[in-house]
Amino acid sequence: MAETYGYIRISSTDQNEGRQRMAFEQKAIPPDHIFMDKLSGKDFQRPQYQALLTLLKPGDQLCITSIDRLGRNYEEIQQQWRFLTKEKRIDILVLDMPLLDTRRDKDLLGTFIADLVLQVLSFVAQNERENIRKRQAEGIAVAKKNGVKFGPKPQPLPQNFSEIFLLWEQGKISMTKAAKYTGMARSTFRKKAKLYRKNCQ
Repeated sequence: MAETYGYIRISSTDQNEGRQRMAFEQKAIPPDHIFMDKLSGKDFQRPQYQALLTLLKPGDQLCITSIDRLGRNYEEIQQQWRFLTKEKRIDILVLDMPLLDTRRDKDLLGTFIADLVLQVLSFVAQNERENIRKRQAEGIAVAKKNGVKFGPKPQPLPQNFSEIFLLWEQGKISMTKAAKYTGMARSTFRKKAKLYRKNCQ
């Protein structure tokens, strides 16, 4: 007997899969037939997706809410679609694009229309991904130009730093001891001491 499965992909842990689960519930897909990965869509090496593939048999149906849930790489989406429909011989339903429903219109014209829509949507998905990367790069470049610094925030100086710095500055202790007393590496103490001296001037 043919089974219906749902596949959810969210890009990060802060995204909510609720909308996708609700859409599958409306299609009466059992909870144990819904697979979810919290990973990016850059390739298909996702644990739950791979587990789903082992269960799919000819005649089964795979539901996804949109084509970008399957992936975001144009060529790989095309290849995976062909693998699922031709080799695994399953049907695919993309809920937000009714034209991408391989259960219906299995004649030549229907297949042509589905393939055409798939190519367009796959291209749009990859193009949007590349545009996001471009916008991120441009945003970072502008931020850097305006003096915004990226990376981890500098750690605050130890409470005893000023006291140890003064002893070291007066030659009463070596840099090795000063670094040890402040819990820093020699190179870190040297950098912090240089900056501290500059700020105190």
